[in-house]
Amino acid sequence: MAVEKVDIMAIGAHPDDVELSAAGTILSHIDQGAKVAIVDLTEGELGTRGTVETRYQEAADANKILGVSYRENLNLGDGFFDFSKENKIKIIEQIRRFQPKIVLVNAPRDRHVDHGRGSSLAKEACFLSGLRKIETTWKGENQEAWRPQSVYAYTQDYYIEPDIVVDITPYIDQKIEAIKAYKTQFWDPTSKEPKTPISGEDFFEFLKGRLAQYGRLIGVDYAEGYTVDRAPGVKNLLDLE
Repeated sequence: MAVEKVDIMAIGAHPDDVELSAAGTILSHIDQGAKVAIVDLTEGELGTRGTVETRYQEAADANKILGVSYRENLNLGDGFFDFSKENKIKIIEQIRRFQPKIVLVNAPRDRHVDHGRGSSLAKEACFLSGLRKIETTWKGENQEAWRPQSVYAYTQDYYIEPDIVVDITPYIDQKIEAIKAYKTQFWDPTSKEPKTPISGEDFFEFLKGRLAQYGRLIGVDYAEGYTVDRAPGVKNLLDLE
C-alpha cells in the first residue's frame, strides 16, 4: 500500500531528537485523535554513548510511550549526510507515503551540525514532494505528489525565539519518560561511558526550565516552541490563545 496516512510527520536527524523537542506536542495531538509518524534521518551511529543496536531498541521503547503509528529510519549517515538527490528522494518517499498535513523538522541552527542541515534537507524535500514530475515508488507502487500544508521547526539546544508554542503541561511527565527511554544517552550514575552535554544529572532541570520558559509566554506551566518560514493563518482570531 503506497499511502499510510497520518496527520503529523516528525523528522529528526537522530533518534531522540523528536522526543527531546516535540514529544509533548505529539502526545497531545495523539490524545486528540491524530495519527503520527516519526522519521529518523540517521541511526545516531556517531553518538558518544550507546550503539546502533541500543538506539533502535530505545526508539522502539519510546514509540510505545508516545503511541506513534509508524517509525522509519532512513540511515542517511550520521554526521555526513548531504543534500544529494538520493537523500532528498528518500525523504520525499516518506512524505508521499504518509501524506501528512504537518511536518515537524529539526531546529534551523543548533549546537549539533546535523540539526540545521537536517532541517534544511527536510524542508527542501517537503517542497519537492509536491512536484508531480519527480517520480517515486514505495513498496513497488507509484506515489502521488504531496506537499504538506505546514512545516514547523522545533527548538533544540540553542534558545530560539518561537513563532508558535504548544501547551504540553498535561504531558510533561510522559514526555520525560519517552526521553528517558534512551537509557544510554542520559543520566545513569552507573554508566562508565564518557560524559556528554546531555548526560549530566542536571540536564532534565535545564530541559524543564526551557519548557517552562516557553510555557510562560502563553500562561501555562510547560510548552514546546516552533519556528516557521511561512506565517500560519487562522480564520478566527478568537481561536488563538
